[in-house]
Amino acid sequence: MFDVSFSELIVIAVVALIVIGPEKLPKVARTLGALTGRMQRYVAQVKEEVNREVRFQELQQLQQEIQAKATQAQTNFQQEAASLTQDLVDLEANSEIKALVNEPVTELPEKGKHS
Repeated sequence: MFDVSFSELIVIAVVALIVIGPEKLPKVARTLGALTGRMQRYVAQVKEEVNREVRFQELQQLQQEIQAKATQAQTNFQQEAASLTQDLVDLEANSEIKALVNEPVTELPEKGKHS
């Protein structure tokens, strides 16, 4: 983390032993270790929170994209359905016209009589 070599650690330990004294050194080392552990946990927690927020934003963006595509697909489906409905209406109208044109005339209307 700090790029401290073994020889530098020895120098720091000797200076700490001289400044703090042999009686208090174990207690100071435990306290320093506990503080370092807390700091590492805090940094890991912050990283996890940032990662969670980034994932949440990505999921929101993905949800918006999916909703936009679903809306577009629904619009396309409605347009296609309307087009098919119009084609069916046109086909039905053409069929009725063809049926009337192809229908044989069996009786001729008599003059003067109305049915």
